[in-house]
Amino acid sequence: MTGNLRTAAIWLLAVTVLAAGAVAAEYSSSLKAGKADLKSAGALAFGPEGILFVGDTAGAAIFALDTGDRKAGAAGAVDIKGINEKVAALLGAAADQVMINDMVVNPISRKTYLSVSRGRGPDATPVILRVDGSGKIEEVALENVKHSRVSLPNSPDAAAKDARGQNRRQEAITDLAFVDGRVFVAGLSNEEFASNLRSIPFPFQDADRGASIEIFHGAHGRFETNAPIRTFVPYQIKKEAHILAAYTCTPLVKLSVASLKPGSKVAGTTIAELGNRNRPLDMIVYSKGGVDYILMNNSSRGVMKLSTEKIDTYQAITSQTEVTGVPYETIAELKDVQQLDLFDKANAMILVRSGAGSLDLKTVALP
Repeated sequence: MTGNLRTAAIWLLAVTVLAAGAVAAEYSSSLKAGKADLKSAGALAFGPEGILFVGDTAGAAIFALDTGDRKAGAAGAVDIKGINEKVAALLGAAADQVMINDMVVNPISRKTYLSVSRGRGPDATPVILRVDGSGKIEEVALENVKHSRVSLPNSPDAAAKDARGQNRRQEAITDLAFVDGRVFVAGLSNEEFASNLRSIPFPFQDADRGASIEIFHGAHGRFETNAPIRTFVPYQIKKEAHILAAYTCTPLVKLSVASLKPGSKVAGTTIAELGNRNRPLDMIVYSKGGVDYILMNNSSRGVMKLSTEKIDTYQAITSQTEVTGVPYETIAELKDVQQLDLFDKANAMILVRSGAGSLDLKTVALP
């Protein structure tokens, strides 16, 4: 490398490092110490610098919490039996009075975070817990933590019910992801086309109305605008940013991120029907042998593995159908997986129901 090129390279590296530091500082400086007054704790997602995003459906808000968990951790096998019973003991409650709502792994420390309800119903206390590889469980303090909050302006009213008598506010936030300086939020709004997907810039200022999502539901044989996305992953298709979203009964839909304009009505492209009488729970993307795969756990159809290799070639499903579109493989050895997240390049973290009825937290090799 010549002297001029070397100087230019060093300058470019310095600018890149300073820019990264400036962005991190901007994220951190947007958080202020105080009580994070969560009304509930549901969907979780990690952002940069150990910042944890928490969906608060009861409060119709997203919180960003500074966990302070920024020390790199070595990946190692985890196998914690009866994590639900250990959580209940820590919180001084009976096991049947504790609900683990979501689970996510901090990609820096490899520690696992749980959103928990202590108690049942509207008076349940929200709790965030951190679990290390040895099985040590500790509560993430919410009384004096650096945090920020953004309200979702058009969430369902707290008393609103659906046709089955279920509280619609409980589905105001069904899943979260942080990508390229934005928090993507799936759930329901109070609008006529209730299925909603928002893209909220972080650091938080205000959240807009989000985009209303319409899909064709293959198993039901109709267009739907009121069914919320249950789980989703961001994914690049032909260098264009997309959301791959799964719905109950179980359409897999692709949505262009560029189309998600505030207040717009967006038609998703249904590229697979994965079977009815089923609710998708979590999705992750990983690479193996030079191919990207989606892994998705479900309420009644086990854990599915789907290749993304030809995902751009599947035609839109526009008529009633059974299982079709992007093919999948069921991973026979993974049963009763309640929660799923990526642990490292070779392993997933799962929360799995054991034969005795308890919940175990452990790492498993990616199939």
